[in-house]
Amino acid sequence: MTKPELSKLDLREASHRRLNPLTGEWTLVSPHRMQRPWQGKREALAARAGLAYDPTCYLCAGNARANGMRNPDYPHTFVFDNDFPSLRPDAPPERIEDGLLVAEGESGVCRVLCFSPRHDLTLAGMAVPDIERVVDAWVEETVNLGGMPDISSVQIFENRGEIMGCSNPHPHGQIWATRHLPNELEKETHRQAEYLLKHGRPLLVDYLGLEIERGARIVFMNAHFVVLAPFWAVWPFETMILPRRRIGGFDEMRAEERTALAEALSELTQRYDRLFAVSFPYSMGFHQKPADGAIHAEWQMHAHFYPPLLRSATVKKFVVGFEMLGSPQRDLTPEAAAARLREA
Repeated sequence: MTKPELSKLDLREASHRRLNPLTGEWTLVSPHRMQRPWQGKREALAARAGLAYDPTCYLCAGNARANGMRNPDYPHTFVFDNDFPSLRPDAPPERIEDGLLVAEGESGVCRVLCFSPRHDLTLAGMAVPDIERVVDAWVEETVNLGGMPDISSVQIFENRGEIMGCSNPHPHGQIWATRHLPNELEKETHRQAEYLLKHGRPLLVDYLGLEIERGARIVFMNAHFVVLAPFWAVWPFETMILPRRRIGGFDEMRAEERTALAEALSELTQRYDRLFAVSFPYSMGFHQKPADGAIHAEWQMHAHFYPPLLRSATVKKFVVGFEMLGSPQRDLTPEAAAARLREA
């Protein structure tokens, strides 16, 4: 029996793949699978009682860390060098090649940023002015680390929740500065440069204009930033935060844009928490221009949020099988995910 042909590709019904212009990679989308009779458990987790101060926490103000150093009694944010860094500043720059066996030294700096002295607060629970202090710290670290010799990239990120491997619930993120561009930054730099050369405009500036015009994937916007579910998203409730004007990195942000970014972060993280009535786990990070002193007119800074939850507080998306061996795949469309987040 021959299957009926689709006269037109309906992105709400037909299996299809979507191109990520930032990386050149494809995501398989299977919206028809959302009609399956079993959609998994939907229970929410009971909220845990939080402590404003934990005497056993090595990130709380005044406490001793694992290396014996004692944190100051910080009132807002606190930044320090990671006690167990993944990168060391003294790694030699030598490169070793033996046929297909290639290695080279990778030096860098790993820092930790405590968002607040309060042990029980995430970004979703913090007031916008307090989140703005976090944004200010990101700006300062970008300038300071990016200005160091032998640093090409400043990567700001946060792993939130045990499910994402976060070993300490105290609200904090990390900042890694590396000698070379990491893989994702290298791909995004190349693709954005190609687009600028061909079209004379930054890729993500054009993309944001298209998304604002269409509206279906917009979650939140203010005068300076837009939160959206990207057309090519891999994770069920993946989002991006994009500036409304061209900004290459944190060092180019104006005062009013720092406030607007803090508001966008507050809005998004609160919507995440309301979605399944749980402190929503995710890995998030900001991509910004390389720290090599060049203008990088092709670059538009942006944040990626990658949450693992699929249908409830306890049902997560697993990257296995075809996704590990072929390409990423999702059932819930980004348009449907954006609608869920807007409603939250």
